[in-house]
Formats: sequence, C-alpha cells, structure tokens
Amino acid sequence: MSATSSPSSSAGDGVAPLPSPGGQLRRITLVATLGGLLFGYDTGVINGALIYIQQDLRLTPLTEGMVTSSLLLGAAFGALLSGPISMRSGRRRTILTLAIVFIAGTVASALAPGIPSLVAARFLLGLAVGGASVSVPTYLAEIAPAGGRSRLVTTNELMIVSGQLLAFACNAFISLRWGQHAGVWRVMLAVALIPAIGLLIGMLGVPESPRWLVAHHQMDRARKALRRIRDAKAVDTEMQEIERAIGDPDAGAARIDLTVLREPWIRRILFIGIGIGIVQQLTGVNSIMYYGTQILTQSGFGRDGALLANISNGVISVAATFLGIYLLPKVPRRTLLTIGLCGTTSALVAIGVVSNMMGQSAMRAFVVLPLMATFLAFQQAFVSPATWVLLSEIFPMRVRPLAIGLSGLALWLATFSVGFLFPLMVAGLGLSLTYFLFAAVGVGNILFVRRFVPETRGKTLEAIEAMLRPRERRPRRRRA
Repeated sequence: MSATSSPSSSAGDGVAPLPSPGGQLRRITLVATLGGLLFGYDTGVINGALIYIQQDLRLTPLTEGMVTSSLLLGAAFGALLSGPISMRSGRRRTILTLAIVFIAGTVASALAPGIPSLVAARFLLGLAVGGASVSVPTYLAEIAPAGGRSRLVTTNELMIVSGQLLAFACNAFISLRWGQHAGVWRVMLAVALIPAIGLLIGMLGVPESPRWLVAHHQMDRARKALRRIRDAKAVDTEMQEIERAIGDPDAGAARIDLTVLREPWIRRILFIGIGIGIVQQLTGVNSIMYYGTQILTQSGFGRDGALLANISNGVISVAATFLGIYLLPKVPRRTLLTIGLCGTTSALVAIGVVSNMMGQSAMRAFVVLPLMATFLAFQQAFVSPATWVLLSEIFPMRVRPLAIGLSGLALWLATFSVGFLFPLMVAGLGLSLTYFLFAAVGVGNILFVRRFVPETRGKTLEAIEAMLRPRERRPRRRRA
C-alpha cells in the first residue's frame, strides 16, 4: 500500500478525495495510543509518588500495597467490562468513555484527603487503565493492515513504556524542585490530566473500527472508514474478507453470547489467551515498575538518587520497546516470548543472589540497578510486545471483545497480586527470597509458552482464525 496515494471515490459518487491513508492511519494511531500513554503514566507514577504518600498519610506495608494495587484491581474489572461495552457501543465510543473516566479518576486521586478516598479514586482510575489495555490494542488490530498489525499494536506498547518514563522523569523533576513541600505527590498524579484531555478531544475525530461496523451491518460506514486508512484498491478486497470471516449475521450482535464457550476450540484459545496475560505479569515486572524506587532505596541509594536512577529504567524500557518493534515482524511471536522469559528469569536469579550476598551499600545499589535494567530490556523488547500483539490477534471476531476482556481480567488480577503482595513478601521474606520465587514461576512460564502458544506472525486476522479452527473431519470412504 502506498503511503502517499489518496483513495479516490468512484466516479459520480459525490465523495471528495481523502487525505493520504498512511498519514491518516498514523494520526489515528497516535490519538488512540494516548490511552497507552495514560496506562503507563498512571501505573508508573506511583513508583516515585509512594515515598511522599508514605510520609503524608503514614502508610504501613499493608496500606502501601492497598494504595498501589487498588488501581490494578480496578484495571481487572475495567478490562472485563470493556469487552461487552465495546461490543455494544463500538471501539471508538468505548475509548471516548475511558478518556472521561481517566479525567475523573485523575482529579479524584490528586485531591484525595486520606487513604480510603485515595484507594477509591485509584480504583476508579484503574477502570480506565484496564479498559484501555484491552480496547486500544483491539481497535488498533482491527484498523491495521495485515502486514502492519504488529507495528501498530506495538506502538501502543511503546506509548505505555513512554508513559512510565514520563512518570519517572516527572517524579524526579517535581521531587527535586518542590520535594520539600507537603502534598507534592498530588502534583505528580495530576500531570496525567494533560494526555487524558488530549485523548478525549482526539478520539472525537477518528473513525470506528471497520470490522465492528461490518459486524453490525453498517456497510456504508465501514467502507468510508476503510477509505480513510487504506489505498482505494484495497478497500473492496478487505471488505469481502471481513464479510466472509464474520459470516454469521449474529456474529457482531450487541450482546455477550456465552454459548460460544461450549465449542472446545474456542475454550482452548481462551485458555491460551488467559495464560499469556498471566505469564506477562508473573515475570515480576511490576515489582520493578511500581516499587523500583523503594528497591533502590533499600539497596543503598538515597531518596533523590533513587528517583533519578529510576529514570534509567524508563529509558531502557523505551529503547527496548523500539527493539521489540523492529523484531516483531522478523521473529516468530513464540520465539520472542521464550527468549524474553529466559532473560527475565535469569535476571531475577541474579538480583536474588546479589541481594543475598551483599549488604545494603552503594556498591550493592550500583549492581542491582543494571540487573533491573537487564530484566526490563528482556521484558519490554521480547515479552510485552509479543504478549499484546498475540492477545489482539488470536481470538475470532465473534468472541474477540469477550475473550480479550477475560484475558485482560486475568492479566490485571495477576498484576494486582504482584502489586499487593510484593511489599508484604519483602517485609516477611526479604528481597532475595522474593525474587527467587518469581524466578521459579518464570520457569513454569517458559514451559507454558513452548507447549501452548500458537504462531501468528504474518497472517491476517481471518487467516489466524482459519488456522486455529479445527478442520471438519471427512467421513472415510468404504473400500469396495
């Protein structure tokens, strides 16, 4: 597809030529992935803000876990609910609604007077984070051409880690500038208002998913949407492919039909999707993304030194995601997951060994920091990109929102478990044994991926469904 050609309407249809489909697709992707940026900022900002929240609200290990993980519990419900909502209302309208929830949750968190209200506000914010984690990749996968799907979906992953880097940098800047003032953590949380408002305004001008429109029998709108993001020659062919894949006139009905789960092959794919989501979180990545500043402080850095050092983790994550974008079209998804999980598991073992052998000192801190960076390099270059792309493409159209929602629910419940239990585990077991336990889980993750995860690289969504759907058994002919 040419990125510079403009699709033209058929003669006499009265429709003016549209801008370059390549440029339109890039603009739409940038707007939609502001949801990923908010996902990253709102999950990463707690990393530095927690130090000041502890001082102002006098958190214990239990309430520290509650403040951190309340967003993650909300995200689990948001991921589950976004599926039915997007089936009924459309992908675009769902993301618009999430933008409003992002704004409300950010304001409530920044103004929270105490622990209960902060926990409740972060739960509300989590609904938007979880919804965005499911709705944005689904939308991107459905508007992307087959050859560019991995690039578009991984752009969302890039925005997630960029949001986390932005959070780490803002935390360090705000701390160095106004760290002596009470309530500085409120400013850290409030920064998320800027991209939230941008998401709300930007989504007003993007088209609905053509696949959702076809599923809801809105053929004219689907063609208009495709004309904005495809070369004119590709529109008719893709419309035919989408119609064939959907097939069943009830496939896009605005309801959740749980009877589809009676089909064994659907249950198997759902099991794989749930497993992929859990695997991505049980690497222990968010023990670093949420508590990295505390880990570095315990390892020997001062408060401001830990906040500044933590920026390097964000930089590594962004750089590694660029590597992931480069590798996704070239390396099989399952291979990427395997390499990434081997790397993260090895890094966890190394952190556990160093934490056990070296006492709290500057030397230990400077050894732990590059090991954390190594872990994040494998996570963000290999594990996370492959995870989000696989979840966006392995499910058939008629169950995609439901299946991605259930997979997202499992992913966020795993994230909640890590976020809530990590400070309690470190307080009870110590940092070394905690990371040895994560490493043991990592071995099981590798075995799961090698045994169950299918390969989808280079296939259209319709071809993936055909590959995963069992072939009908033909009756054997009797010999005469």
